[in-house]
Amino acid sequence: MTVKLAVFDCDGTLVDGQASICEAMESAFTLADLPAPDRHDIRRIVGLSLPQAMRHLAPHASDAQRAAAVEGYKEAFRTSRMQGRVQEPLFTGIVAVLNRLRDGGWTLAVATGKSDRGLFSCLATHGLNDHFISLQTADRHPSKPHPAMLEAAMSDALAEPENTVMIGDTTFDMDMAAAARVRGIGVDWGYHTPEELTASGAAHIATTPQQLGSILL
Repeated sequence: MTVKLAVFDCDGTLVDGQASICEAMESAFTLADLPAPDRHDIRRIVGLSLPQAMRHLAPHASDAQRAAAVEGYKEAFRTSRMQGRVQEPLFTGIVAVLNRLRDGGWTLAVATGKSDRGLFSCLATHGLNDHFISLQTADRHPSKPHPAMLEAAMSDALAEPENTVMIGDTTFDMDMAAAARVRGIGVDWGYHTPEELTASGAAHIATTPQQLGSILL
């Protein structure tokens, strides 16, 4: 039986976590004695693993400073989560499209720059743990756009590249899709523009979750 696999990015695709990400990143840079990046620049790196994100945001910092910023970010986000201050609302219509895809015969997975703890907590908050057969994070793989997360998700689902799609809001997602030889589908409610997604190889751009369902079904 052919397995149809839809792999979703998390931040910027399933949930809008930009406020908490920006706050944690600003705290991390303060702890590392670095000037805080502009929030626009922070949103641009959402989806990368933390070490790679720090290289983008602080290219002239020392390795020690960037390492301190990585640990500072983890600690700031952990503290916010323990205090109930993390804001990661689902984008409107996401649950409906996930259910629609599952009912339409799609197997679902996640590939994200989040940590295992961050992803599991996010999905549990929204009652979505049981929706996905495979959860791939930056804890166990190289950063996007390396194809390792997609390859692992396909292995878990027993899916082939030609029957797999990567759904995301950044060029990192589209570049990862190309590296794994799967179809990339961009969404325009996240952190990179539709024009950027198209230039990175997106086969389609969904403007709403409902339209995403229509593209795949």
